[in-house]
Amino acid sequence: MSDETPPGTAVVIPAANEADRIASTVKAARELPGVDLVLVVDDGSADATARVAREAGADVVRHARNRGKAAAMETGAEAVALLDSRDGISPRHLLFLDADLGATAADAAPLIEPVRAGEADMTIAVFVSRVKLGGHGIVVRLSRDGIRRATGFTATQPLNGQRCLTRAAFEAAKPLAAGFGVETALTIDLLRQGFRIREVEVPLAHRATGTDLKAQLHRARQFRDVARALATRDPVVRDAAARLRRR
Repeated sequence: MSDETPPGTAVVIPAANEADRIASTVKAARELPGVDLVLVVDDGSADATARVAREAGADVVRHARNRGKAAAMETGAEAVALLDSRDGISPRHLLFLDADLGATAADAAPLIEPVRAGEADMTIAVFVSRVKLGGHGIVVRLSRDGIRRATGFTATQPLNGQRCLTRAAFEAAKPLAAGFGVETALTIDLLRQGFRIREVEVPLAHRATGTDLKAQLHRARQFRDVARALATRDPVVRDAAARLRRR
């Protein structure tokens, strides 16, 4: 039996204009078992996200302009790797959490446990408390159907960004798909390479998406990014996109 200490876990939180919720998310994440680093990537926020996160106890790195979720995830993972190297420790596992989880981030521990135990290479959260998301189902279906066609796996909540990965799994998935296509592509790319994925029910909750113009534009960007991610991985989507371009 090995006496080697298992790797710690770093929480990476991409955040853009989340000054109102980031402090409670950071404080809750810092209390998670096995977490020894909370790092916030301020993705070009126009508000006080970076300052509030730092005051709450997070390490903070900042993009000068908004570069999107996937870029923030890669920046955060790279920053963790640099800290691991500096401190001469085994590569930490990476737990990605949304900035607007607030105090419910304290309930993310079940996502870490299968990865720390060596039972999964990536866990995906399944929220047991569902939030009404206007129009969101179209993008979910696009992602779920694409993942199923590409891998045979039916994801319960394919767009859920709360995920814990080994460093090896994260590196195998790079470069990440752009923007909001990152979760869909992560699932497909890791399954195709033989990594083990487990869905885990957790009582997390984030801000509900509304039905106003801003929310509709957000969902349109999600649809675009997921479709782009699938176009390079799913022949059905790729062929449909090609037909549209020929019209």
